[in-house]
Amino acid sequence: MIPDAVPASAIPHVLGYERERVFGGFLVDYKDPRLVERLNKGWYDLATSAGLLNENREFLLMLPRGTWTAAEDRRRRAMHIWHRVRLLDRWDIMGAGAATFLGIRAGHPGFAMLALDNSVWLLADTYETGAGVYAVHDPALSPGVLRGLEWLTREDVYKDRDFRYEVTSWLERGPQS
Repeated sequence: MIPDAVPASAIPHVLGYERERVFGGFLVDYKDPRLVERLNKGWYDLATSAGLLNENREFLLMLPRGTWTAAEDRRRRAMHIWHRVRLLDRWDIMGAGAATFLGIRAGHPGFAMLALDNSVWLLADTYETGAGVYAVHDPALSPGVLRGLEWLTREDVYKDRDFRYEVTSWLERGPQS
């Protein structure tokens, strides 16, 4: 869908971008009585200010793995792909969304979102004391992501020729700025 973007099959495996690429984020404590409300507001404010949504409020969404690890996904050949979605007028990503397919339960998200132009990556996750979201600029241009992908293909940790071929081909073409 996005020419020269980080290969979709690699994104769940590589979180090696540099701290300086993180340009926004927030954390809401689980003890906050308005946890879901504050997560939804924080997500929307960050998504709009970061440029995640296009003029039609569309973006790419990668659904969470649930309880499987990335390595188990590779073995099961259940790799995640980006889904093009549109934010409707009525939405509840951190409440009903996280309780159904975008996390563990309301207020406990676990998903990745990418702008259609590959310029912004938003990650929502649960942590020890709270849940939060952070934004990353240009993940396909991150030297940390590139090093992580090179290591994955060199070490052949997944023993998956298709994965290695896809990522190696992308690395040889070189990310576009």
